[in-house]
Amino acid sequence: MHPWPTSCHLEMPQGARRTITNFPSAYLGRSRTRSIGFPFCCLIRRLQFPRLLLLGVTCHAVVCSLWRPGLEGSASLLHLYSNKSNPEQGYCEREVRLASSLDFWTLSSENLIAVLPIDPVKENYVRKVKNCVFSIAFPTPFKSRVHLVAVSKQVLEDILDLDLSVSETDDFIQLVSGEKIVLGSIPLAHRYGGHQFGIWADQLGDGRAHLIGIYMNRQGEKWELQLKGSGKTPYSRNGDGRAVLRSSVREFLCSEAMHYLRIPTSRAASLVVSDDAVWRDQFYNGNAVKERGAVVLRVAKSWFRIGSLEILAHYGELDLLRMLLDFIIQEHFPSVDVKEPNRYLDFFSTVVSETAQLIALWMSVGFAHGVCNTDNFSLLSITIDYGPFGFMEAYNPDFVPNTSDDERRYKIGNQANIGMFNLNKLLQALNPLLDPRQKQLAAQILEGYPILYNTRFRELFKAKLGLLGKSKGDDDLIAFLLHLMEKTEADFTMTFRQLSEITQSQLQELSIPQQFWALKMISKHKLFPAWVSQYLLRLKSNMNDSDSERRKRMTNVNPRYVLKNWMAESAVRKAERNDFSEVHLLQQVLRRPFQKHSAAETAGYSSPTPSWAKDLRVSCSS
Repeated sequence: MHPWPTSCHLEMPQGARRTITNFPSAYLGRSRTRSIGFPFCCLIRRLQFPRLLLLGVTCHAVVCSLWRPGLEGSASLLHLYSNKSNPEQGYCEREVRLASSLDFWTLSSENLIAVLPIDPVKENYVRKVKNCVFSIAFPTPFKSRVHLVAVSKQVLEDILDLDLSVSETDDFIQLVSGEKIVLGSIPLAHRYGGHQFGIWADQLGDGRAHLIGIYMNRQGEKWELQLKGSGKTPYSRNGDGRAVLRSSVREFLCSEAMHYLRIPTSRAASLVVSDDAVWRDQFYNGNAVKERGAVVLRVAKSWFRIGSLEILAHYGELDLLRMLLDFIIQEHFPSVDVKEPNRYLDFFSTVVSETAQLIALWMSVGFAHGVCNTDNFSLLSITIDYGPFGFMEAYNPDFVPNTSDDERRYKIGNQANIGMFNLNKLLQALNPLLDPRQKQLAAQILEGYPILYNTRFRELFKAKLGLLGKSKGDDDLIAFLLHLMEKTEADFTMTFRQLSEITQSQLQELSIPQQFWALKMISKHKLFPAWVSQYLLRLKSNMNDSDSERRKRMTNVNPRYVLKNWMAESAVRKAERNDFSEVHLLQQVLRRPFQKHSAAETAGYSSPTPSWAKDLRVSCSS
């Protein structure tokens, strides 16, 4: 039996069965956001602006009075802007700079609340919510002093138009910890449902997250800013609305790491920690311990997910379902005509294709999400909601990063099947809006998912092996290597990286230098010489290629560093002692995962997993 299942059954509509072969393609990213430009740029010098103060979260009445329905939600374009030299830009665009304070930096929720209905109940208590998409909910400030652990310079500057120096101000700390909000913004908690571990879980929603506004940056991109761990909302169920330091460090680091691995993802702007006590039973064994509360400011083009639509279909709120779908298409799917009668089919086709793309990309770097519930699957096909994730170390298709997953539903080798399951649930949510012919076409679109996934998988792994062109034996060559990796428990990341660095002559002579420790492990298998022969023969078919070009090409797609659990755990343990040095080191290293770093080598980030970390466990508790 093939180690990384070459065929596995998928759950299909109407009891149909389909087989999926785990083979992926290179990421063909596309921009989802319309370019808006600088319509107000040249007005900057003519207008006078008062200081835009941060407002305390208790000032509900003041903030709510600023709500002006009907206006397009965005951050004001009347900011200080950053700019790179461009001879085609006008004078006023060239003179703009990054904002050095939050004085003229604004957020707005108007784009959402002007179109989508808001929960009429304003009080913040746990309840069943119906006939709306959002509830107004204000973050709960920490009682103790807040410390800034880390910021992403790239998110601040490239997305939020803020100079890094802003992160040193009190205004910034108050904003990213939920202590205060920007004047004019109305914080929201999103209502959604979902299937968790295959079972309908009914209302879920943002139980510890607050969308504090939308920012439109100098590229005309809209980004939704969300605080995670910022207190209770109507959707908190039995939770306390908080996140703890260990999970927040992991999310902050991993979301940024995934971006630099070229995998669509939410981003993390900042991480703060308090001394407020948060009690967690990490492994659900009755041993709750006191941990420290933390908040991550994370950003994404949208936080809408499959569960956003499921909850509306489940309760028969079909007018609202149609309204939300049209809004999502209008805002985030420029290739889909919102006036087209078949727009929901076009939308579904795009989501199916890009979900296959995303999961294939996960597989190409050995990433297991850990909790692939429908409430954690983005409609924009980006990676969101980092919980008990894990990058596979020793190759194992049954790798499960989440110790709460007793049935191993979300093991890494099953992620493609789970993608199919989740897309089927999305189709069920869309069905009430489709006529009989459209339902039939949508089912056919879903049936095409395995082919899309297989194609993307195959192309990605061919790139990882430096293969050009097509050959009938490529699938077998990939499967053969994965089989050897499983039998020898070779490191997934470093096997491909070391194949990128070793020369063909070294491989041909089967003389594996000691620094290629993962390949040396595989070379102990009796079938390794046979695989090497097949591989070298296949490389000869690469047209107009050289060994140096092959290695250059492969090192550009095979990372040397990924955020393995032991690395994150080492940073967490230090952070819990107020030593954030390894958080900062990992930030630096994971920004350039394909380049060799001396500090990373010293830290052992490309070495075998240390013995102390062999039994590390991660759970849903965060």
